[in-house]
Amino acid sequence: MLKKLILTTMLVGVCCVVSAQVTIKGRVLNSETGEPVVGANIRVDHSLQGGTTNAKGEFIIKGLPDGKQTLQVSHLNYEPQRYSTSKSVNDVVIRMTESHNNLNQVVVTGTGTHRRMVDSPIPVNVLTAKDIKEANVTNLEEALTKLTSNFSFSTSGMGTEMVLNGLNSDYILVLVNGRKLIGDDALMRINMANVKRIEILNGSASALYGSDAIGGVINIITDDSKNKIDASSTTKVSDHGRFSEAVNLDLNVGKLSSYTSYQRQQSDGWKLHPMTETVNKKGEVKLDPTDKQAFTGYHSNTVNQSFSYSLNHKTTLYAQGSYYNFLNDRPVTEYKYNMYHENYTYGFGMKYIVNKKAYIDADFYSDNYKSAYDYIQESGDFKIGDKETRKKQYFYRGNVKSIIRVNSKNKLSAGLEYLDEKLESESDNISNKTLYTMALYAQDEWTIAESLQAVVGLRYIYNETFEDHFTPTASIMYREGGFRGRLSFATGFRTPTLSEIYATDLAKTTNRYTIGNLELKPEESKNFSLNLEYTHSRFSVSATAFVNNVTDMINYRTLSDEEAAQYGDYDEVRQRDNIDKVRIKGVNVNANAYLGLGFNLGAGYTLLDARNLITDKPIDKSVKYAGNVNAQWSKNWGLYGLNINMVGRGQGKRYSETYDYDSSGFMLWDLNTGHTFNLKYFILNAGLGVENLFDWVDDRPWNTKKPYSTITPGRAFYASLTIRFRK
Repeated sequence: MLKKLILTTMLVGVCCVVSAQVTIKGRVLNSETGEPVVGANIRVDHSLQGGTTNAKGEFIIKGLPDGKQTLQVSHLNYEPQRYSTSKSVNDVVIRMTESHNNLNQVVVTGTGTHRRMVDSPIPVNVLTAKDIKEANVTNLEEALTKLTSNFSFSTSGMGTEMVLNGLNSDYILVLVNGRKLIGDDALMRINMANVKRIEILNGSASALYGSDAIGGVINIITDDSKNKIDASSTTKVSDHGRFSEAVNLDLNVGKLSSYTSYQRQQSDGWKLHPMTETVNKKGEVKLDPTDKQAFTGYHSNTVNQSFSYSLNHKTTLYAQGSYYNFLNDRPVTEYKYNMYHENYTYGFGMKYIVNKKAYIDADFYSDNYKSAYDYIQESGDFKIGDKETRKKQYFYRGNVKSIIRVNSKNKLSAGLEYLDEKLESESDNISNKTLYTMALYAQDEWTIAESLQAVVGLRYIYNETFEDHFTPTASIMYREGGFRGRLSFATGFRTPTLSEIYATDLAKTTNRYTIGNLELKPEESKNFSLNLEYTHSRFSVSATAFVNNVTDMINYRTLSDEEAAQYGDYDEVRQRDNIDKVRIKGVNVNANAYLGLGFNLGAGYTLLDARNLITDKPIDKSVKYAGNVNAQWSKNWGLYGLNINMVGRGQGKRYSETYDYDSSGFMLWDLNTGHTFNLKYFILNAGLGVENLFDWVDDRPWNTKKPYSTITPGRAFYASLTIRFRK
């Protein structure tokens, strides 16, 4: 009897398993031409299963449970489609209609959940893989400056500083697939050949993302293919020894997926002028020969590896890791050391769909960064080849998040987050300092009416040093036809970094001593924005006005002679303190239009008033106005496609608070051509173009107190080649 019971149970289990195996196989085609749509994304509702179409437009999704299954099919160049079935199908044909804008793009950064751009109450700007490829950009800095108007960058001997709407890198959160990047050169670690899209959220987002999101969020979404094999190699060469190579290999075997990428970047350094300018105490200007470089040579390597394993259609486990190193190559005659950076990350987690109304995501992630001075001359106690640790940063994050569809009108997101940070620095005299933060957050996406939606969120933070804090946010969107109006309010909260609290250092080139401050307070912000948008099948226009007020802003305060006497004989002693209050007012305008016959035109403009209310001067490194233009023509002839793209970037003067100096404005133009050959499973794309077409150069003599407006070396020709295999 027992044997029969066991046998019956096994048979029932086998039957259940067999009945649960639903397979959907088919093709995705262009509705007008009948040609295959390559790279279309297939998502299954209420499931973690999905796929990507290959070079023939084919896809296959296995292992779905019995019952009705709905596929969501999306592609950047097409209107989204849906397909439903209640049984296995082997010959599905899904036809997609071409779209001339990307407003149907799915985004996650604004609300933390997947939504179409047009349906998000929080406006999010998106740069797609198509935008990146057509502009032929090599790194994230190029993408943000050439394709948007509200970013600017300035380069010094310590690296590159990013500014978004007047606030620098300290106030901008950079994420890869929702995971925070740390380090002075975090942008260098992004492999642009593996980017699916870049989502940009302007303004405070602390309620959802915590500290460091006062100025905005950049979330890089990688392209993890669902094809059996997806391999690519992208090579680009340009003047001044600039070279980049990116190799990607995605494999999907049964339930296991592997994603591997490697990137090499290198460049020679260059001068913009052979002379350096010095001014003596009498105000007399003297010019001397110099080897100082506006841009220093370097090489870097980045390796990323991630694995994903689907236990079933509801549960996925994943793990990832990366390694990065960087070393610049500066002339020995002018510099005592090179900068060396090293970074590694690791993490793991799981996604689980409880039912059609509930979803859970849990993960652990660690980012570890080291920066050092690599001496090329003897200096003090350091010999040639010695390394002095500038800083070691360790960042650990544990997060559990759930998304629940409460009813037809409310979607609730809630989570618990734990952060732990650690800092060591030989040069800044920091032995081992730590700081932890715990946070609870909740957000409701509320459909008030068919034309009215809102998002309301709250984050509670407990910091080891700065204790309790709340950061609420609220956004509302009204929609009528192609018109959308969005009104948002968000608060920001940034805790002082361990370096700002504890760092004590002596400047390398001057007799200036800097001390930390154990009495620092958190910086807080209040951000208001109004967005108006109109979309049409052939054009879209959007305008956002915003005000961001930041109080208790941390800056350097020079100590009086009496205060400084206790620290020794220095020309200047300064301390970090909450001495500034800033107000940033601005307008961002963006427009895109399809003109017909393959012509597209896009433009963006930012007007900014970023002012320090204490000094009544502009904020350091802020730019009053900037704009970008993108004109494109594309045409396909069977297996061959041609794309011609003109990109223009212009900006006004950039203010330097350190030297009370305005660098000049500039306008740069790039001409890019792309030649694509579709050869069954292979896709070849050759790029030829000219950067800085009209040869604009800031060729003033080197002057440490008058920073260059841009470090472009002048007109440069480039060639690139991408080879991709999909099956």
